[in-house]
Amino acid sequence: MSFSFELFPPRTPEAAAKLPGVVSELAAAGPEFFSITHGAGGSTQDGTYETLATVGQTGVEAAPHLTCVGSTRANIAGLLARYRAAGVKRIVALRGDLPATAMSPSAPGEFHYANELVSFIRETHGNAFKIEVAAYPEMHPQAPNPGVDFDNFRRKVEAGADGALTQLFYNADAYFDFMDRCGKAGITIPVVPGIMPITGFANTVRFCGGCGADLPRWVRLRMEELQDDKAGLIDFGADVVTRLCETLLRSGAPGLHFYTINQAGPTLRLLKNLGLRALAPA
Repeated sequence: MSFSFELFPPRTPEAAAKLPGVVSELAAAGPEFFSITHGAGGSTQDGTYETLATVGQTGVEAAPHLTCVGSTRANIAGLLARYRAAGVKRIVALRGDLPATAMSPSAPGEFHYANELVSFIRETHGNAFKIEVAAYPEMHPQAPNPGVDFDNFRRKVEAGADGALTQLFYNADAYFDFMDRCGKAGITIPVVPGIMPITGFANTVRFCGGCGADLPRWVRLRMEELQDDKAGLIDFGADVVTRLCETLLRSGAPGLHFYTINQAGPTLRLLKNLGLRALAPA
């Protein structure tokens, strides 16, 4: 069973100074790769290459995100050439988060949807890159209905995606239902669950609200009760997410992709609970 980690480019000098230590700790766990985001909400795409270089020092594969938002063919072609020259062999191809002022569900720029970006990568670089795309077991928050959302996913697969990483979720049945739909549609690429460690009440509620993920009522109520007991809340969250991961792996999930939020401890604790890294801190 493989696992991978997501990082985002640090936004402050203090965060940038901490990142090499975090990457080193996470790399010691033996991930298949690190994915590196562009930035949320259609914000800056600077910093991805610098974070890529930090990961590169560990010897672990790095997979930069490419997004459609505001991109031109020339811009994407330049990034792909730069990444290929740097030895990158995996790309995460996304539409990207739209700016808050966007009125259309399609991205501004020459690429409007992720399947167009996947097609462009295949047309210009063949199989030089392994391409990961996003999957939404609980539906993309901007999709009009689950059927349209699944058709969008199918188009990315047909365009040449090799694998998919899901949005975070806390309801295993949503993933199992999505995989059932994939099976009926003849989609066989690996779809790896995206896992978000629980480290606080407010940030977990915010993350779920932003991406349309369901936070089970019983989990939310327990977290709300524990929000003034940080240690108790973290212990509870680790138990909830560990059980989620165990259920997913026991039922055949091909791996796990952890949204680390640039913190090593919470993810390493989950790996230890799952028996995937003996030396992870308690």
